[in-house]
Amino acid sequence: MKTVIADKIASVAQHRGLKRKLQVSTDILCEEGVLLAVRILNSKSTYNTLELTSGRMAKVSRGDIIVGALGHRKALFGYSGHLPEQLATGDTIQVLNIGGVLGICDSINANFGPPFDAEVLGTVLEFPYLGERIGVPARAGIDRLEPNMVVDTGAIPIVVLAGTSMDSGKTAAASAIISRLRHHGHTVDAFKATGVSLRRDILAMEDAGARNTSIFTDYGVITTTEENGPPVTRMMLTRLAADRPDVIVFELGDGLLGAYGVEAILKDEGIRATITCLVLCANDPVAAWGGVRLLHDEFGLRPDVVTGPATDNLVGTNLVRDRLGIPAFNAITHGADLGDAVAGIIDLNGMKDDTTS
Repeated sequence: MKTVIADKIASVAQHRGLKRKLQVSTDILCEEGVLLAVRILNSKSTYNTLELTSGRMAKVSRGDIIVGALGHRKALFGYSGHLPEQLATGDTIQVLNIGGVLGICDSINANFGPPFDAEVLGTVLEFPYLGERIGVPARAGIDRLEPNMVVDTGAIPIVVLAGTSMDSGKTAAASAIISRLRHHGHTVDAFKATGVSLRRDILAMEDAGARNTSIFTDYGVITTTEENGPPVTRMMLTRLAADRPDVIVFELGDGLLGAYGVEAILKDEGIRATITCLVLCANDPVAAWGGVRLLHDEFGLRPDVVTGPATDNLVGTNLVRDRLGIPAFNAITHGADLGDAVAGIIDLNGMKDDTTS
């Protein structure tokens, strides 16, 4: 056991209450969610920030000691990498995302350049036994995943946002919907169900007015998969519903086709039965058409509303409406209309306090 001073603690360690002065062990447990202290070995001019536990983005420089969590990533438009089978102090691993996920990089994105290399300093220790200096490996999350939890939403309306890919406007749409429903006086809780650990999206939902928010990382899941995606979604639905919001909004990160478990979630009968309104976020009209077909053919679902870059102007919006017969609204320019449409679909038009009309 030795002492290190961390320069930056990544948001993936959000719930551990870590201070900059840390005790680390040279015994490295290679399991998802285990927190490591590492030293950055190179400099970067792009993709060179880290989301801190405060939610702020901080620039990372060569020589910085940071705390992150072991995990994997399978991103279409970012770094992809795997969880190492074994590690020792002095080994080199990579920073796979700006939330602080650490692993062995398998594939890079040319737009971002090579990832940060990092020297392993040790496993971050916690000391849970009062009066004893017995350290145990610190892990991401505040609670443990319950694989067999049955979803129970108590008939609360559920709004789900699914996208045709990453960067299809899901968080912007979720925030617009949350903001509009809050303006109407409704209590909205929200969560992000899939992806790789990064709190930015649920922070945006909080900024939009969500009362309670959650993300899979809260339950020790660093990156969602088809195995853990459905149970962690059931947990977040059930836990948030217990506080009796008027509506729950949740975002499925990544796209309908991907490695983060979106398909498994939409195939889960218990989760699918809770969906009151399905919002499809599409990058262009062709993606909207394909998304509608995929949702119908694979999951027996039809989106209630389309948004995303496909609706960035009137041409795309009209194409979606005319060719697909589905209401379409742009979340940035017509966010209030999008929110009102969703409110109507989930029968929340009995507005409590419309401060925006």
